[in-house]
Amino acid sequence: MGNKLHPSAFESLPLGAVKPAGWLFDQLRIQADGFTGHLEEHWPDVGSDNGWLGGSGESWERGPYYVDGLVPLAYLLDDSRLIEKASRWVEWTLASQRPDGLFGPRKITTVNSEVDRDHDWWHLMIMLKAVIQYQEATGDDRVIPFLYRFFGYVRKTINELPLRGWARSRGAEMILCLLWLYRRRPEEWLLELAEGLAGQTLDWTHLLYEFPFWRKVEEWDWRSHVVNVAMGIKTPGVLYELTGETRGKEAVLRGLESLMTYHGQAHGMFSGDEWLSGTHPSQGVELCAVVEYMFSMEQLTRIFGLGKFGDILEKVAFNALPAAISADWTSHQYDQQVNQILCNVAKRNWSNNAEANLFGLEPNFGCCTANMHQGWPKFVSHLWMKDGRGGLAAVSYAPCNVRTRVGTGTNAEIEVGGEYPFRETVTMRIHLDRTERFDLALRIPEWCSSPCIRVNGEEISFPVRDGYARINREWKCGDDLQLSLPMQARMVPRGHAVNVERGPLVFVLPVRENWQLLRQRERFHDWEVYPASPWKYGLLAEQEFGVLTSEVPRQPFEASKSPVRLTAKGQLVRNWAMEGNNAGAPPIRPDTSGQPVLDLELVPYAGAKLRIGEFPLISCSAFSRDKT
Repeated sequence: MGNKLHPSAFESLPLGAVKPAGWLFDQLRIQADGFTGHLEEHWPDVGSDNGWLGGSGESWERGPYYVDGLVPLAYLLDDSRLIEKASRWVEWTLASQRPDGLFGPRKITTVNSEVDRDHDWWHLMIMLKAVIQYQEATGDDRVIPFLYRFFGYVRKTINELPLRGWARSRGAEMILCLLWLYRRRPEEWLLELAEGLAGQTLDWTHLLYEFPFWRKVEEWDWRSHVVNVAMGIKTPGVLYELTGETRGKEAVLRGLESLMTYHGQAHGMFSGDEWLSGTHPSQGVELCAVVEYMFSMEQLTRIFGLGKFGDILEKVAFNALPAAISADWTSHQYDQQVNQILCNVAKRNWSNNAEANLFGLEPNFGCCTANMHQGWPKFVSHLWMKDGRGGLAAVSYAPCNVRTRVGTGTNAEIEVGGEYPFRETVTMRIHLDRTERFDLALRIPEWCSSPCIRVNGEEISFPVRDGYARINREWKCGDDLQLSLPMQARMVPRGHAVNVERGPLVFVLPVRENWQLLRQRERFHDWEVYPASPWKYGLLAEQEFGVLTSEVPRQPFEASKSPVRLTAKGQLVRNWAMEGNNAGAPPIRPDTSGQPVLDLELVPYAGAKLRIGEFPLISCSAFSRDKT
């Protein structure tokens, strides 16, 4: 390792430089009015008795998880009530630092039986991330000395108290925080410490490069735990910043390919109802893994600057994230399924318990209740990045406002509109306090074959490199940029079945939902969801999809209000059976004898809490035989 960091492709903007607009602002507001803004009053694990507030209750990961999402949500919304909530946690944390640099509760109290209650590093890593976001939003000058003293403590004790368990699997989270500090206080011992922590962290580079998990895992293994994998995928990238070794990028790309080959799901995630669980569309994936995978893709985008990571980030954010949370943000699932026909208390072929796919306060286990809050706010923060040369890079096109400096220091604001991904056209209005030349790097999704860029109404040509179109020009205040990303509805093969995609959205057959109250509380109830319409439909192999659009509502992830829908042709499949309280695998030879061809309406995946997302494929030859 040298005495300085290897430069990353992009640089993150500080919390608050990107603010949500349009439907994305509404999504954060709904989150604030639901779980995130009211969890403390209704869930004792992050209530006033939490150890991170000086109480005698839970004092391990749940408080830090919650604050890691609460802090960015509060400041992105400029919500004074949420800022006050977040500040209580941050102030207690800063004040808890001892003379030796260690901070946090003096006693570890948790329901997790595998945790060393005398000493652990993992919960501290999460709170470091929350405190760093707070510093970016406020400029509080106490945070950098706080971090400096803590890493001094780490330097003195890490060999005596090495990373173990969760901390060893997730060591990159601490290294990220350490490198954040180094960029602001570049002392060589910080990089030496980072190298030492890297040596104690699980070797994700080798694991991803030579991926060993080719089938469903059914016993405990730190390396195949789905949340560990979702976090660990960025570790080779973080180490690349230390070493510059290109094998890290190759390991990430090989690992992604393996994960999707052996465990990939239609919503963009790999399965994991605790451990990696194969490709069956009724296997679950944990909500904790969804939000952590998003954060990993955000960091890999920053480090390597490849459009591929933005493609993955969008697909997960627009599909898997909102799918596992009720439209009003008052209940969530631990595990979601692509083919989800029933959410009830029932045994499934999972390692998780019988409540894992309920919608509720803390189904199966409370880690997701605490951790899910980071998904949308961190997505907002990473919509745009700097390119390190005075330019900007658009990672995703959800509506937002960006404020930063460009070129030689010119103040810039970009208003991003267009209601993407529910619409194909993205608009950008550029405001500058003086004319300035700088680069705009616009991610061109892999699914888009004919993008078009117009500046002030004039179509321009552009090269695409690493998934980004780069436009260098002298920009003036008031310039308008329009990016057209035509979306074609298409079937995507999944073995002998298919799923349907249009742009970054996955489309599903919604099953009418019968929500039945299972446990009533003052605010956040538990629900079972039962089907009230047939689900056993396959799609005709040869057909054209129709596209229907309507106004984008406040909550677009609700099937009955979907702002874009597809029309399709399908038939009921007689030989598609339930297996173990789930939809069985889509039949290889679907039996549609005697069944009429029907007009089906497909909606975005996340809006349908009961759905079929992976369909049997009905060949035209079989259809012709049936007609005769």
